[in-house]
Amino acid sequence: MSYNWEQSDWPNFTYKEGKSGKILPDFLMKSGQLSGVLTGLSEGNQTELLLEMMVVEAIKTSEIEGEILSRLDVMSSIKKNLGIHEEQPLLVKDQRAKGIAKLMIKVRSEFSLPLTEKMLFDWHELLMEGNRYVSAGQWRADTAPMQVVSGSIGKEIIHFEAPPSAVVPVEMGSFISWFNKTAPGNTKEILNPLIRSAITHLYFESVHPFEDGNGRIGRALAEKALHQGLGHATLISLSSTIEGKKNEYYHALKSGQSSNEISDWLDYFADTVYHALLSAEQLINFTLQKVKFFDRFKDVLNERQTKAINRMLAEGPAGFEGGMTAKKYMAITKASKATATRDLQGLSELGVFLPKGGGRSVSYELVISGK
Repeated sequence: MSYNWEQSDWPNFTYKEGKSGKILPDFLMKSGQLSGVLTGLSEGNQTELLLEMMVVEAIKTSEIEGEILSRLDVMSSIKKNLGIHEEQPLLVKDQRAKGIAKLMIKVRSEFSLPLTEKMLFDWHELLMEGNRYVSAGQWRADTAPMQVVSGSIGKEIIHFEAPPSAVVPVEMGSFISWFNKTAPGNTKEILNPLIRSAITHLYFESVHPFEDGNGRIGRALAEKALHQGLGHATLISLSSTIEGKKNEYYHALKSGQSSNEISDWLDYFADTVYHALLSAEQLINFTLQKVKFFDRFKDVLNERQTKAINRMLAEGPAGFEGGMTAKKYMAITKASKATATRDLQGLSELGVFLPKGGGRSVSYELVISGK
């Protein structure tokens, strides 16, 4: 089997609009609705939403590649780079968290700028911050084949082999030119942002220009294409949706890299983007619920209870794993066991906490929705 870049029609992708055309009206309408809701929020709540979405994207885009980052490290790094003051700044130990945080901010703040080689090198340097084993900020140069593989040693399965390193500079010159020419208002504009974003990701991943970090930068480029198509930086986390069904992603990508007729890939990607938008809607609704929650209970919660609840809410819509326990409460608030027990009982009586289990194994689920 030959790969897409080995075929005579590379990189002249052909496709039927299919699902991306059917989804587009709903995608544009819902994007507009969410933008309107976001505009109606206070500056503080807008910032909170932006932070949450960037944290989710940073963590999930790394998880896809098998890297687990500390949520607190990523959050603290993003806050620092946005100039947001923290009462008790966290010492960020993971250099990867610093780099991915800076990248998330750059992708959003510079979305309208044309793509350049320097921009990609800068992104790669940020992503590889703290990695001493990768030549950051330059195209790959190793003469060995760049292969995407899985399986144990001796039983590897080759999913894809990228073009030789020697042709990467030329291939990337063509990619950058294509990306800029197809941007809104340019000579070869692709009107459907779902299609342009899908091709952007597939095209970049097929060239695989860096030693490492291609998946994360490829997803960042797909989001840049979406932001440009909408005319604003939208609240969306592609990686969160992809990570939830990672095998489907790799299967669709492998299929898309076998031919330059990419209708099936476009269908997959359009569906993924739309579900990412629905997740963003869930996050906005979650933030609105938090605002209403604190409006209802701000005068009856003590400082310890507020601190514990804020810590639980920091985990986002997915919730606080395992619920709140007396042990966790004591660790978060530095309260004694007796005080923790009294505070937890009080929260349960208010209907803020819903007890699960009993005895020493009791835990508490946070209930933020209400009338």
